[in-house]
Amino acid sequence: MSEPGFSRLNRTNIVAFLEDIFERRGDEEYLGEPVTMAEHMLQGATIAERNGQPEIIIVSALLHDVGHFTSEFGMFSMDDTEDRFHEDAGADILQNFFPTLVTDCVRYHVAAKRYLCATRPSYYDRLSEASVHSLKLQGGPMDAAEIEEFEKNPNLEEIIAVRFLDEAGKHPDMETPAFSHFAPMVQRIVDKHCGAC
Repeated sequence: MSEPGFSRLNRTNIVAFLEDIFERRGDEEYLGEPVTMAEHMLQGATIAERNGQPEIIIVSALLHDVGHFTSEFGMFSMDDTEDRFHEDAGADILQNFFPTLVTDCVRYHVAAKRYLCATRPSYYDRLSEASVHSLKLQGGPMDAAEIEEFEKNPNLEEIIAVRFLDEAGKHPDMETPAFSHFAPMVQRIVDKHCGAC
């Protein structure tokens, strides 16, 4: 089932809601990887921050897999035979509070994997076993028509950047700050986007 209380979310509680998800469900296994779900997303955000990336990329990396927590279809497993579309579940919950750049990075980070596997064959070699398995469920590398359409996205560069951070955030012994470290920048992104909403 999906997380309760989506209809009560607003600009003043969305960040606390996300932090609560990280705290309650962050220790769940991340798709057969050597890190938990929270460790994976926190690592991507931490790497982005250490590399001097803009806050909007840091926040996008932090939230890119939040759909694994919010999807009514449950968590991915290595036994799955169908995709669970966590990228859409995540983008749907964020879209009322975050700019399109963030939601595009969330919604299209899976497509970015398919794109990179098609346009940079060496990228496939860096995928983990779990990522290779999910790639098969997600449609495999893009074909020429899909590549052409995907390259029209005005946020392509940022989506690709978050995809690389996604792939990088799988270190079993990496220390990161907690979600609370990133919460102020998440709130800044929300406040800037929402205005009076």
